[in-house]
Amino acid sequence: MVVKERKSLVSFLQCSGCDKTYSVHELQTFADCDQCGTRPLIARYEFHDGYSKEEINLQERSMWRYQGMLPVLEEENIVSLGEGWTPMLLSTRLAAKYDMDKLLIKDESANPTGSFKARGLSMAVSKAKELGVETCIVPTAGNAGGALSAYCAKAGMKAIVVMPSHTPEAFKKECRYFGAELIEVEGLISDCAKKVAEIKLKTPCFDISTMKEPYRLEGKKTMGYEIAEQLNWNLPDVILYPTGGGTGLIGMWKAFHEMKELGWITGSFPRMIAVQSANCNPIVQILEGKLDTAKNYKGSATFANGLAVPTPFAEKMILNVLHESGGTAVSISDGEIKSAMKEIASLEGLLICPEGAALLPAMRTLLDRGEIARSETVLMLNTGSAYKYL
Repeated sequence: MVVKERKSLVSFLQCSGCDKTYSVHELQTFADCDQCGTRPLIARYEFHDGYSKEEINLQERSMWRYQGMLPVLEEENIVSLGEGWTPMLLSTRLAAKYDMDKLLIKDESANPTGSFKARGLSMAVSKAKELGVETCIVPTAGNAGGALSAYCAKAGMKAIVVMPSHTPEAFKKECRYFGAELIEVEGLISDCAKKVAEIKLKTPCFDISTMKEPYRLEGKKTMGYEIAEQLNWNLPDVILYPTGGGTGLIGMWKAFHEMKELGWITGSFPRMIAVQSANCNPIVQILEGKLDTAKNYKGSATFANGLAVPTPFAEKMILNVLHESGGTAVSISDGEIKSAMKEIASLEGLLICPEGAALLPAMRTLLDRGEIARSETVLMLNTGSAYKYL
């Protein structure tokens, strides 16, 4: 059977706080509504003509197999290094140790530049290219900077990366090798964001900060599509996800809703578990009633660099996913993270990043509390490789 080429079904962008719409044919960042303040913009798709599972391009072993549900309008603008379609691994030894029926790890370390950031940055750079952008800038805890640098190099665009000075040297070196301009800042990613705002006043560049442009989310949501396809269009009972800016958490939830509307999946959605560092856990503190909002929260550095996001721009969307899914949030110490990295490596042969390793002690905590049943299918989403941290 010959699969016909499926053009993007993207229709418009919508403010995540109200119904105000924006064009996908113009460069957009976030909504700045009188009604709901500054909120992320979300890509919406037109389903009237339908889009069947049979139209997935099975020969495309990347996230672009779902091209109809992605926002790039012309294939010539796609900037790809083969991101996505990462392994879904059955973790038999960990499952046996914790007396669990089925434990899965989706391993995003297989992506270009070694992390799931490749998905979002491939999409964001592709759409930026389509809309005529020449220079992109991003504040980053590490992996997003490397990914932006790589995709801008592939696209022939300039990248400016603003990174905390305490970030491990490997992250800085990869940005420089890809030809990016690297700027180091004392502090966390929130301090880098302030520096980005300063630079934008003097230098023409497009800000690809987490959830402050609409398309990184569309790349990250492909994890949700792949989870469903790799599990024969069934979803796990529980998904644990390391949560800093929360793009992947929100993206997977968006994907589940889109697939249900398309008729690709039926039944209930997973409970989504946000895992944070004890050093920087605004979502946990909000759920525990210790904070009303993360707006003025001050976190500190953590071994899991990607979790050091004290004021996530999409805070309300993260909380909505946890509430809608019946999930929760758990925070883990750096000591627990380092022990978990060794445990996973010695039992499963996977050297996963600190952010991903945090999921194991979080899962143990929830098993002990009875909030995860040992009979449930549980998926841990490892976001990257540990090699840059070594």
